[in-house]
Amino acid sequence: MATESNVVTPLTLPVLPLDDEVVLPGMVVPLDLSDAEVRAAVEAAQAAAGEGGGKPEVLLVPRVDGSYTGIGVIGTVEQVGRLSDGDPGALIRGRGRVRIGAGTSGPGAALWVEGTRVDVSVPEPLPGAVAELVKEYKALATSWLKKRGAWQVVDRVQQIEDVSALADNSGYSPFLSIAQKVQLLETAEPVARLKLAVHWLGEHLAEQDVAESIAKDVQEGVDKQQREFLLRRQLDAVRKELSELNGEPGAGDESDDYRARVEAADLPEHVREAALKEVDKLERSSDQSPEGSWIRTWLDTVLELPWTERTEDAYDIRGAQEILDAEHAGLQDVKERITEYLAVRKRRADRGLGVVGGRRGGAVLALVGPPGVGKTSLGESVAHAMGRKFVRVALGGVRDEAEIRGHRRTYVGALPGRIVRAIKEAGSMNPVVLLDEIDKVGSDFRGDPAAALLEVLDPAQNHTFRDHYLEVELDLSDVVFLATANVLEAIPEALLDRMELVRLDGYTEDEKVVIARDHLLPRQLERAGLEKDEVALDESALRKLAGEYTREAGVRNLERAVARLLRKVAAQHELGDRELPFTVTDEDLRGLIGRPHHVPESAQDPAERRTAVPGVATGLAVTGAGGDVLFVEASLADPETGASGLTLTGQLGDVMKESAQIALSFLRSHGAELELPVADLKDRGVHIHFPAGAVPKDGPSAGITLTTALASLLSGRLVRTDVAMTGEVSLTGRVLPIGGLKQKLLAAHRAGITTVVIPQRNEADLDDVPAEVLDTLEVHPVTDVRQVLEIALAPASAPAERRIPAAA
Repeated sequence: MATESNVVTPLTLPVLPLDDEVVLPGMVVPLDLSDAEVRAAVEAAQAAAGEGGGKPEVLLVPRVDGSYTGIGVIGTVEQVGRLSDGDPGALIRGRGRVRIGAGTSGPGAALWVEGTRVDVSVPEPLPGAVAELVKEYKALATSWLKKRGAWQVVDRVQQIEDVSALADNSGYSPFLSIAQKVQLLETAEPVARLKLAVHWLGEHLAEQDVAESIAKDVQEGVDKQQREFLLRRQLDAVRKELSELNGEPGAGDESDDYRARVEAADLPEHVREAALKEVDKLERSSDQSPEGSWIRTWLDTVLELPWTERTEDAYDIRGAQEILDAEHAGLQDVKERITEYLAVRKRRADRGLGVVGGRRGGAVLALVGPPGVGKTSLGESVAHAMGRKFVRVALGGVRDEAEIRGHRRTYVGALPGRIVRAIKEAGSMNPVVLLDEIDKVGSDFRGDPAAALLEVLDPAQNHTFRDHYLEVELDLSDVVFLATANVLEAIPEALLDRMELVRLDGYTEDEKVVIARDHLLPRQLERAGLEKDEVALDESALRKLAGEYTREAGVRNLERAVARLLRKVAAQHELGDRELPFTVTDEDLRGLIGRPHHVPESAQDPAERRTAVPGVATGLAVTGAGGDVLFVEASLADPETGASGLTLTGQLGDVMKESAQIALSFLRSHGAELELPVADLKDRGVHIHFPAGAVPKDGPSAGITLTTALASLLSGRLVRTDVAMTGEVSLTGRVLPIGGLKQKLLAAHRAGITTVVIPQRNEADLDDVPAEVLDTLEVHPVTDVRQVLEIALAPASAPAERRIPAAA
């Protein structure tokens, strides 16, 4: 479309450098001659023009970051004089592009270069596309100039018809960067330059429209807020005038009301200072500010807390002990600890030692035991015995640290933590707070609630507990914290270290009978709509319910069985099949609620017992539900199958698998001494199985049970039905101590076991076992596995002796 002229006119011109400035053809610019380089170029041009008689000419070359562009603009010096500020200056008009060549010599101190004109013409008439482009540029330029109020320039732009001049005219645009202007200068083709100018001008207008739209929206919002502010002020003034006319106090001055409430409240000094600071902020904040709402909610929370309220402890130690005994059977350890706490509190109060070092004598107890033993209900009994308020805080499934410490006030919907809410709910600063299911606390991206409990449950720190919402110190040193858990290992070590551990290992059968008679039966009679004299349960029925229908550490299933029994009697009475009053005996149970679910091994037919074949031994274990009886079965593969090695099944952990390897290694190395046919162990595979394969099992305490089962299998001697055992075994045959002895002996007692083998180093733990349980058990403390085999294995001449079938 555009064609470059074939006439090449060589030029020799002095260079006038332009720092960070670009002059395009057609532009007229004033230049300051006080600059040495500008003055040298103009003087050199004047000297050359004096010889030729024409106007002085210079080459205007942009200099960007110290580098010259490849194309400059030839300019004529129209006038030399003084600028408006009085400094010497020159008026120069750009006339055409020049491609810069090599340097040369010339008069004066200026830099002279050779160059050639770059003239690109557009044919006439203009093609359609170019004409549309010219029209578009003029329209955009007119729109932009009208927004700036440059009406005179609009006419000038509209009169330009030359494409090249129109494109170069955009060089006057102040929004173009130096790089964009250099690109216009170096683009020789007029249509391409015009396209660039149209593109950049269109982008600038679009940005300007967006900026104007945003400014308009902001201004409208400000105007609306100002109008609303003025209207609300007027409304407040009208309300004030109306209240004064009616003789009412000013209803709009809410901050004065809060100040009066804070000054009238019985608050600690540091809390009062913090509250008054917040009232000052409330007075300075506007009605529309969200901060005002946060401050009002915070002040309401602070004023509702019982900062100085305390209940008087009941220092009737004997009366408190009677309350605990009446409401809970058994649990002597917990009752003794609460009695000790009350006795010490009484003596400290009598001697004026209620507060020492800013701290009071609170207590932090961790009640750990299986489900259903009464941990949660014990908290209410403790509060009742002490004469304190009781609050329960459920921690099961809590995974947010803010649930304990509270949220920061800046969050929407911020609340104080559960500890502060418990104090507020109790209405006193010294309640009994039960932290239920503390072992079920989890952690995720929101923090670790167990870590937040460290300060709450530390007697040395909790007198200055600081909730994130309140941000004032709260004294928790007089609170009695009771934490309940089922699994001790699930409680973090640092948290457990701050609490006093009290174990609740379950109830004996006698204690269950007492609990069912004194607590469960009256409650279930009321729920079944029966009177006390209408249905009675004989002690034999209660004992059978506890021993054969429900085998557990706690009493939840026992209560369900009693409820089911009473419902059945009530239904039969309504149907006319049962006359009341009625006394339920153990013989009536099967007809009312079906057969027993847990028949002791000793009550079964000898041929049907688990240990009626060699290779089966009875062990004792501890689970999250208390102690339990565990059977171990062993078998030898038929030599013809070619099986070898040791196979273990039953979802066993690594420690229990190692115990089986140790037991097998001991028998291989000491088989001759024990008169066992250990040759069978070399050629035949050994399979050990722990029934209840769906339940994971681990721990070292099944060591002697595994050894006994393998010894029974090899010798053909049965393991005594009435014997259960627990203990870790070493490679030399030593019996090492284990944990959870009390729970295991209670499980043996529930299962009808009469003889128990334990490690001798656990003999001291027998002091924790109830006397009524020890009276029914024959306990054998042993140090060597040989003693275990002597006690557990029946004589070789026993008539029931027979080999266990080989594993398929």
